[in-house]
Amino acid sequence: MASVGTRYLAHARADADGMLVEADDLVARLQRACGGAIGTRIAIPELLALVDKSLRFGLRLARQFEAVDGENRITAWVEIAPLTDADGKTEGCTIDVVSWQTEELPPENDIDSARRRVEINRHLADCSARLDSNQRLLSLETEAPDLAEFSERALANVGKRWTDFVDLPGTAHQQPMHWRLLDGATCEIAGSNRRWTAHLEPLGQPQPGSAGFVLYLTAERPLATAGEDAEGDGAEGPSFGRDLTPVLRQPINRIIANAETIRTKLAGPLADEYSSYAADIATAAQHLLALIDDLSDLEVVESEDFATAPDRIELADVARRACGILGVRAREKGITLVAPPEGESQLAIAEFRRVLQILLNLVGNAIRYSPDESQVWIRLDRIGSRALITVADQGHGLGEEQQERVFEKFERLGRSGDGGSGLGLYISRRIARAMDGDLTVESAPGQGARFTLSVPAADDLRQVPR
Repeated sequence: MASVGTRYLAHARADADGMLVEADDLVARLQRACGGAIGTRIAIPELLALVDKSLRFGLRLARQFEAVDGENRITAWVEIAPLTDADGKTEGCTIDVVSWQTEELPPENDIDSARRRVEINRHLADCSARLDSNQRLLSLETEAPDLAEFSERALANVGKRWTDFVDLPGTAHQQPMHWRLLDGATCEIAGSNRRWTAHLEPLGQPQPGSAGFVLYLTAERPLATAGEDAEGDGAEGPSFGRDLTPVLRQPINRIIANAETIRTKLAGPLADEYSSYAADIATAAQHLLALIDDLSDLEVVESEDFATAPDRIELADVARRACGILGVRAREKGITLVAPPEGESQLAIAEFRRVLQILLNLVGNAIRYSPDESQVWIRLDRIGSRALITVADQGHGLGEEQQERVFEKFERLGRSGDGGSGLGLYISRRIARAMDGDLTVESAPGQGARFTLSVPAADDLRQVPR
């Protein structure tokens, strides 16, 4: 404790329930910045923990705490002393501030901020499309039932500008406008009674948009419940994949996006402790969403009529796309993704979307189970009439028994705390075999794992037989 004659910067007092009943301006301002007020429970997390400890054990404490007031990081030293009544019962405590230092928070990196906004838009979107540098449509994906008409019309007119398929109320300018003017624009889509917001993610450097754009369309509200959508459609019964998955995915995506908005402080300043809580919410929701997607895919691949749409694809392009999507996750662990270099090529006959799905699962697993600061390689090869793409990591590897079990349904090899469902590799192998291919593994304990997807190779530009 401070010696006699210590000069305090501020005084405050809390009652037996941790309510801040009085405080000088220094403490009062921080209390308000953290969302509290005089007469409410202490809202400064680390200070509250010290007060609770003093009240619970009747201890005099001299400790440092840290807090954030929105613009500054506060580091303070306080002395806390319990107050007792005539019967010796603790009725509160005094809080005396010995030192108080403020440090301006560093501004968030513009690149990181932009990346987080893109992630939020991606989670919220009911529809995404790939555009060229002139905003002409290249491809489009959506599972929203009220966008079926829009999707059919757009895909039948690939090569036209995306603004040809939507209405932009209040906009009389010739289209397409500059992408920055269209980013965040409100639009209406024929066949849907929801209003939509468009977000454009520019691709390419150094000129944003030189390599095209990704268009995200986000609805102002979720779709109606599955029961309302299916009413009177003559279906045999609700299907998890067809009826429930889209309805569940939308609110969970909104939870993730809103939690990320809070975590990254895009909506305004926030104490670090609450930002951490928001990160936990986002992580839990992402695990739930992954499970929903896996269960939906499981229903699809196990149906008797499951089939893929073979086409002539470039495996190197799919590999680089997968690395681009998972690049942020890899960098968070310091893992380097080594994709096939530009110029390397391996043509195959398979469905682009399904091959990408398999690679995202394989590379995602490699990132999850590899040590920090390691590497994950994606290699191309060909053996006879088979085109091969291998994902190799520097993880702990798999024993022979584990290699036999790893493709089984719900098999997680004892890893119960990683948030996985144990369905990814099972689903991936089912998809690979539906494309007249296979998915195999080679590994040994301590030597990492090499998962190889094989599909029919393609040699020329002849029409793919259907």
